[in-house]
Amino acid sequence: MINILIADDHTIMREGLKRILEGETNIHVAGEAIDGLDALHKVRTGKFDVILLDLSMPGRSGVDLIRQIKEEAPKLPILILTMHEEDQYAVRAMRAGAHGYLTKESAGLQLVSAIHKVASGRPYISMAVAEQLAMNLMPSKSALPHTTLSDREFEVFQFLVQGKTITEIAENLYLSVKTVSTHKTRIFQKMGMTNLSEMVQYAVAHHLLNN
Repeated sequence: MINILIADDHTIMREGLKRILEGETNIHVAGEAIDGLDALHKVRTGKFDVILLDLSMPGRSGVDLIRQIKEEAPKLPILILTMHEEDQYAVRAMRAGAHGYLTKESAGLQLVSAIHKVASGRPYISMAVAEQLAMNLMPSKSALPHTTLSDREFEVFQFLVQGKTITEIAENLYLSVKTVSTHKTRIFQKMGMTNLSEMVQYAVAHHLLNN
């Protein structure tokens, strides 16, 4: 039996996932978490074979949460289930320790097979993500500006292009306003941009702006 922990802040999404899995005789939803801190608590106190993890939840989330879970439970396979398209976060998530990456749009068709695969210790990624991971191992002089950002800088970048203020970003990421301001400065420098409007246009052009 594969015991699953579903970590997603949307009740409708959790219920939908449970409905998809309820007909599987060898998969059991053994726990639910409504945010990053709750997910960490459940990981510490429960026994799970796989965690289905949303990347965007209140409190600790994203790559930081993946790393924290791996510290708490190194052997627990993490299957990312997110609205973020693969070209936004997949490679970063896999480098942080995730075992698989699945978009919510494709969950209905691929969820069960993805769970079985990561539960057996094998990665579950698309061909596109595999190619991205391989490309990252090769030196490139033509890397897109956003790929040069650190994981934390990329998170700040995402919030900036969504119109979040420095204070709002600091609250979401549990950072000081000064730290976020420093990240913002470095983002502009690394991407060779001078204003937010230019950054938003770049995000739209490269499908990095979440709706």
